[in-house]
Amino acid sequence: SSSYPSSQVIEQVTTPERVLNLHFFMPPRATACELMSCGRTDPAVIDTLVTELPRFGLTPFVARKESLGFIQNRIWAAIKREALMVLDEGVATPEDVDRLYKLGLGARRGPFEAMDAVGLDVVLDIEENYAAHREGLPDGPRQLLRRYIDEGRLGVKSGRGFYDY
Repeated sequence: SSSYPSSQVIEQVTTPERVLNLHFFMPPRATACELMSCGRTDPAVIDTLVTELPRFGLTPFVARKESLGFIQNRIWAAIKREALMVLDEGVATPEDVDRLYKLGLGARRGPFEAMDAVGLDVVLDIEENYAAHREGLPDGPRQLLRRYIDEGRLGVKSGRGFYDY
């Protein structure tokens, strides 16, 4: 759902003023969440969620307009694509990228570890959706993901992705 805005399904809904994308993060203990409307949500619904979500330990961030991938996943998409390109071009290994990312940014895990956790097939589906809606995205990262998937390397769920599990 993180790469599919509500405008893609809103016509099938009888009360579009009550529809709002709410995106949670992994792992489940993450406290950030994103709210996004396709422009037809009653502002009171958004206001209520912004007020009530903190009671559940969540910090909501509201996208000011509909955006494929919300806010964080758009930024994450660029990181994923660049990490895949660095690997595909032979610039660095997944281990190098992940270690640098964690040490340099203080992140809990690197891009390749994160992609393995999500599943490379899921990552490819998301990237294909972005490519279908945005011009100019490089095909190299998707080609690399297809090669891994064709080899049965889906990440943690198959026991092997960029890393062996």
